Amino acid sequence: MSDSAQAAASGAEGTGRGGERSAHGGEPARRGLFARIAVFVRQVVAELKKVVRPTRSDLLTYTSVVLVFVAVVMAYVTGLDLVIGTAVGWIFGG
Repeated sequence: MSDSAQAAASGAEGTGRGGERSAHGGEPARRGLFARIAVFVRQVVAELKKVVRPTRSDLLTYTSVVLVFVAVVMAYVTGLDLVIGTAVGWIFGG
C-alpha cells in the first residue's frame, strides 16, 4: 500500500459504521436513534462547509452555457422532427 493510500485510510477510520467498539469486544457499539441523528446532522454540516459557492460571474457564465446548449438541442430536435415528418409524409402519401 502506498503512503498516500495509508494516509487516506487512516484519515477515514473515524468515518463509517465501525468506528467505535463496545466494551464486550469485537461488535460495533449501537448508538441510539437521537445519537445517530446528531451524527448525521454533524456530517451534513461538515460537508456543507466544503461547498464552494460560485461567484456572480461564474453563475452568469454557467447559466448562459446551459441556455445556449438547450437552444442548440432544441434546434437539432426540431430539424430532425421536420425531416422525419416530411419523410413519413412523402413515403405514406399523407
